[in-house]
Amino acid sequence: MLEGRTGIIFGIANKRSIAWAIAQRFDEAGARLALTYQNERLGENVRELAATLRHPPLVLPCDVTEESQIEAVFETLAREFRHLDFLIHSIAFAPREDLEGAFLETSREGYRIAHEVSVFSLIALARRAAPLMAERGGSIVTLTYLGSERVMPGYNVMGVAKAALESTVKYLAAELGPKGIRVNALSPGPIKTLAASGVPGFSRMLKHVAQTSPLRRNTDPAEVADAALFFVSPLSRGITGEILFVDGGYHIMGMTMAESSGEG
Repeated sequence: MLEGRTGIIFGIANKRSIAWAIAQRFDEAGARLALTYQNERLGENVRELAATLRHPPLVLPCDVTEESQIEAVFETLAREFRHLDFLIHSIAFAPREDLEGAFLETSREGYRIAHEVSVFSLIALARRAAPLMAERGGSIVTLTYLGSERVMPGYNVMGVAKAALESTVKYLAAELGPKGIRVNALSPGPIKTLAASGVPGFSRMLKHVAQTSPLRRNTDPAEVADAALFFVSPLSRGITGEILFVDGGYHIMGMTMAESSGEG
């Protein structure tokens, strides 16, 4: 499905990363990939994972808080790929203390960091990707979470950042649409990743979702990867500015049937 297409994936930390599941699926579909890592500690993991793919990818350093590193990545892409068909943005971060404490006590610096890394980075990457996509259209996909719409214990400032991210998707979609570039977001259910480990009570969250979602299970990273494949393929050519839930239907629930009948 992606034979002859090129793209870049931001946000791989280790084998549990959603971004890694996406990279594997895209590699199977025939895409030529570039993968990035935040720092040398994570770079070793990413290079080891990259070596297992069928089509050897470019592996590039990119801390999205450093403009010079973003510039270097896209200069390399322009030189090596000439054009870009898709970009996956799977980046989010907030200081642990701003997740563990009361939301009312969110620090000014914690708020800034959460929005710079989790939201502004999408704008910065899209700005540089657009010229490489303009002549052939393209697809930009980011990752969000239900905590953008509903209060999730322990999610705090990250929920506010995800709300900003979803609004950013819509503004980018409107602005880039005339160039044939689509911008969408995937909203998976909770998945045990490195980033999720920083959310207090995450294990309880997994258990609750498995018990109450219509499909009665947690989300498989491969399901998110398949949805991402849909968003970057011609199958979704008429869709932009959308938030697609991949959470077993959890987001539709108000209360379970058992709760409404007084069982349990």
